[in-house]
Amino acid sequence: MNTFTRTLLASASLALSLSIEAADTTKPAAPTSFYGTLMVHRPDVTAMTTLGRALFFDPRLSASGSMSCATCHSPVHAYGPPNGLAAQLGGRDGKLQGGRAVPSIRYVQGVPSFTEHFFEGGDDGNDSEDQGPVGGHTWDGRAQSVHEQAQLPLLSPLEMANSSPADVANKLRRAGYVEQMGKVFGKDVVSNDTQVFNAALMALEVFQQAPNEFYPYTSKYDAYLRGQAKLTTQEARGLSVFNDENKGNCASCHVSAIKGGVMPAFTDWGFIALGVPRNKALAANHDKAYYDLGLCGPERKDLSNKPEYCGLFRTPSLRNVATRKVFFHNGGFHSLEDVVAFYATRDTAPQRWYPRDAHGKVLKYDDLPPQYHDNVNVDGPFGGKAGSKPSMSPAEIKDVVAFLKTLNDGYVPSGAGKPTQTAARH
Repeated sequence: MNTFTRTLLASASLALSLSIEAADTTKPAAPTSFYGTLMVHRPDVTAMTTLGRALFFDPRLSASGSMSCATCHSPVHAYGPPNGLAAQLGGRDGKLQGGRAVPSIRYVQGVPSFTEHFFEGGDDGNDSEDQGPVGGHTWDGRAQSVHEQAQLPLLSPLEMANSSPADVANKLRRAGYVEQMGKVFGKDVVSNDTQVFNAALMALEVFQQAPNEFYPYTSKYDAYLRGQAKLTTQEARGLSVFNDENKGNCASCHVSAIKGGVMPAFTDWGFIALGVPRNKALAANHDKAYYDLGLCGPERKDLSNKPEYCGLFRTPSLRNVATRKVFFHNGGFHSLEDVVAFYATRDTAPQRWYPRDAHGKVLKYDDLPPQYHDNVNVDGPFGGKAGSKPSMSPAEIKDVVAFLKTLNDGYVPSGAGKPTQTAARH
């Protein structure tokens, strides 16, 4: 268990174990969060993890009775989607299509809370550059924590489709969880629907911090950073292209180096508009007037007055990306080779990716209204005029894909190997 996890779980446990005997019961104050709840019983991290794991895999907590958290976030698929559907099916009958592709929930323990103005001090001590919007959970960053994110699928009409927290609490009672919650958190904590619901969210949150499940750092690239493995010639070429500002320039958003003593998450948690093609496989897109604009809506409501944010989605981690069968927020790509090729040739060969109108004109960025096209990122590997030479050759694209496959968890070094002094804490 790394330092971050020990600190997080210890803080949560301490916050949840405030003694009710020390409180002034003559002037009860409503807690601002579940962490502020006064408790007689001190919660145990192991017990919370066990409870959270059971909840995560239980379909009885959905309206259909057939969908659990693990239905979309499959542990066999790095806690990402188990199939190539653009968006998973849910709802009260289990047949409604979601609005976005399911992201992996591995390696999100370091996601900062959302802010519109992020300043990060680097090794040079320069923290004056505003990196813009960063952080938060989900594609649009609207959930500030795992605790907050956990409630979204439980209450979404397109996912587990519970009508309210009380609805979830009733399902927890029928499934026999409330008695177990009483043992974990104390009976005083589960005395009403709101507390039962929040106790479930807390258990899910703690489970999703379990190191061996959610950030094992067992990829070949991790072994390479520890000095326990060597990359093949092709993988090494791919890493070079990945990092090269004049080639892939991938590391500018998908950070690949150890930083601050921590293994790379392969994301800076920032937001970017990529101009990906509209995906007709999404039911919502059958309405030609509908657009998913990410940061400025429609799921997120508080930034709808920020046109400069329209079309921006959070940069996902690339760890385990080669295990996926669907890519980007709208699930419009199904091949990792095509994803990398899109980055290289979006602007130099737009006819490959976008439809044409009746006059033969290529409709670039067709999943974004024209007034927001200037939001689309044109930094390398993007940019260039149609017909010009792309930043990566077909061979280099294959090399990058070969490197990305080294980010899959589950690699076992052939030799014992000793970690190098630069290996990160984890």
